Amino acid sequence: MTDIWTYLKGVTKPIVLYGTGNGADKIVKQLNKNGIKIDGIFSSDGFKKNKVFYGHSVCDYKTLKDNFGEMIILVCFGSDRSEVIENIKRLSQENELYLPDVPVYGKEIFDIEFARKNADKLKCAYNMLADEHSKKVFENTVYFKITGKADFLFEIESERSEVFDILNFGNQETFLDLGAFNGDTVEEFILHTKLYKEIIAVEPDSRNFKKLTLNTEKCKNIILINAAIGNENSTVSFSKQHGRGLGDTSKTVEVKCTTVDTIAKNTSPTYIKMDVEGNEINTILGAQNTIKTLLPKMRIACYHNSTDIFEIPLLIKEITPQYKIYMRHHKSLPAWDIDYIFV
Repeated sequence: MTDIWTYLKGVTKPIVLYGTGNGADKIVKQLNKNGIKIDGIFSSDGFKKNKVFYGHSVCDYKTLKDNFGEMIILVCFGSDRSEVIENIKRLSQENELYLPDVPVYGKEIFDIEFARKNADKLKCAYNMLADEHSKKVFENTVYFKITGKADFLFEIESERSEVFDILNFGNQETFLDLGAFNGDTVEEFILHTKLYKEIIAVEPDSRNFKKLTLNTEKCKNIILINAAIGNENSTVSFSKQHGRGLGDTSKTVEVKCTTVDTIAKNTSPTYIKMDVEGNEINTILGAQNTIKTLLPKMRIACYHNSTDIFEIPLLIKEITPQYKIYMRHHKSLPAWDIDYIFV
């Protein structure tokens, strides 16, 4: 199997970017590293045109299609919106199209060299999975990361309700929501439980926390914590830029950081959802006592860093070997919205 970066070095078709955001910056950096030139850039209707981005005037799709005819499109953004994904599918029918995998956080690119270097860890994580669909999700995620071909992701999409079938909630659950955002996952939990004991929702971003407070004001037995989550009680730098988070030092503010083990001194979570913008490993390290003693059900995002796909299950199994591990991917492009489920 050839990775996307090696393949693009040998093509003769014009290479164009779709999108001009943070994802495009990362993709351009990797293209430059591999000596691959860009021939044009376009954006969706409604986005600003005629601005200059990496030396190219940003235009619309039709302009580049008229100019180049056959071309290779590299999608430089992510979305779970059906209309956006359908448009990408349409473009892929008219052109060669890829979604190069660049991590949300961290610098390691999941290419052939990365896969070979971590082959033993990838194999070990794969063999831990509890059902055939989880293994298919794992395989296709790896293949997508290497090739950038969206069909690998389309083959493994499942409904969100499937995760809750695996979690199999009772009516006395205590939910610890780490990365509660605006309350959407609190709402999702309540929808699938009806009855519960308590909810503790943790969100570091002040703007999101205000929305979380507003959106959950009618919820019963809920505690809101405006803090980051990690492996120690401290103060950390948190980015004010939308879509970033811990680890990006531009435009930062100082926020309180706590741990799962600290929170669990006052409650006993039976279910933990963890989507903490690339800080999952540190959060698990700060939850070791809770995991060992309470064995909570867990749903942990595994797409922020290239190493998450194997580091997260390996670390959980090191803490306690008792869990069954499942893996699910829900509709989104690129390889986002991928979770491990521990029960």
